[in-house]
Amino acid sequence: MRLVSAEQVHDLLDYPYLIAALRRAHEGDHPFSDHMVAEAPDGSGNQFVSLLGWKQGGSIAAKLVGVFPGNLKLAPPQASVQGLVAVFDHETGAPRLVADGEAMTLRKTAADSGLGSLLLARDDAETLLVVGAGGLAPHVLAAHCAARPSISRVFIWNRTASRAEALADQSRMPGVSITPVTDLDDAVRQADIISCVTMARAPLIKGALMKPGAHLDLVGAYLPDMREADNDAVTRGTVFVDTRNGMEGAGDLAQPIAAGIMTWDEIVADYYDLVQGRHTGRRDGEEITVCKNVGGGHLDLFTAEALMLRMNS
Repeated sequence: MRLVSAEQVHDLLDYPYLIAALRRAHEGDHPFSDHMVAEAPDGSGNQFVSLLGWKQGGSIAAKLVGVFPGNLKLAPPQASVQGLVAVFDHETGAPRLVADGEAMTLRKTAADSGLGSLLLARDDAETLLVVGAGGLAPHVLAAHCAARPSISRVFIWNRTASRAEALADQSRMPGVSITPVTDLDDAVRQADIISCVTMARAPLIKGALMKPGAHLDLVGAYLPDMREADNDAVTRGTVFVDTRNGMEGAGDLAQPIAAGIMTWDEIVADYYDLVQGRHTGRRDGEEITVCKNVGGGHLDLFTAEALMLRMNS
C-alpha cells in the first residue's frame, strides 16, 4: 500500500492534467457512488462526510473527511477539511493507496469547477471573479485559469476584506492581474466567470447583475439551507450540474425548486451529457450558464485514478 502526502498530491495533480483526466473519465459510465453526511451531536455545525465510488472492473475509492469550519480560528489555525482518501483493489478489496484527504478534496473540487468552465464558459473569457477566500479559493482560481487561458484579470471578494487582500498578495500567475475588491455587485457586473466558494446561508450573487455570456460556478451550498446565488441567477441562466446524483441536497437548486421558481426538468444536462455529446452546452456568446458543482464519490474515484496513473507513469 502506498501513502501519498499532501505535497505529493498537489505536485502530481496539476490542473491542466487533472481537468483533462476528469473529462476523459466522463466519457464512460457513471460509477456507483454514495455518500453520508453526519452532523456533530453537540450542535456545533461540524460534520463528518464519507463518500464511496466503485467502478465496474476498476477501483474502489472511499473518502473520509471531517468538515470543521471553526478550525480556521484555532491558534494556530488548522484546515477546515481534514481526512483521507483510500483506494482498494476491486478484485480482492485489498488497500492499494491512501492519500491526504484535504489535498485530494481541494484538487478534485477545483478541477471539477475547471471542467465546468472548459465545457460551458466563453472561449474568450477574460475576467474571473472568485467569491470567498478560504482554503479552496486559490485552487478554483488556478483551475479556472487552467481551463480558460484567456483569463487575464481576477477579482477576489470576501466578507472579511483582509482575507481577500491576503489571497491576492499570495497569488501569482504570469500575465494575470489579481486584485481584491470590496464591491461585490460591481465585480459581478464585470465578470465573465464567477466562482463561488463560500459557506453562505443567504444569496451573495444577484443574477440580475450578471453580464450576457457570463458563466456562474456554484461550489458551496452543499446543504438545502445554504445558498450562494439568488433566484434571478437560475431564471436568467441555463442550469447545468456536474452530476445529477445528490443534486437534490444543493440549496442553490433545492430552494428555488421548492419555491416553484424552477423545476428539476429545467436542469438541462450534466457533465456526462456534455462530454458525450448528448447536449451541446453553451448555445451562443450571449447565453448565461449556471453550473452547480455537486461533487460526489465518483469524482474522488476519478481523481484517485488520475493520481495513481501519474504515480505509475
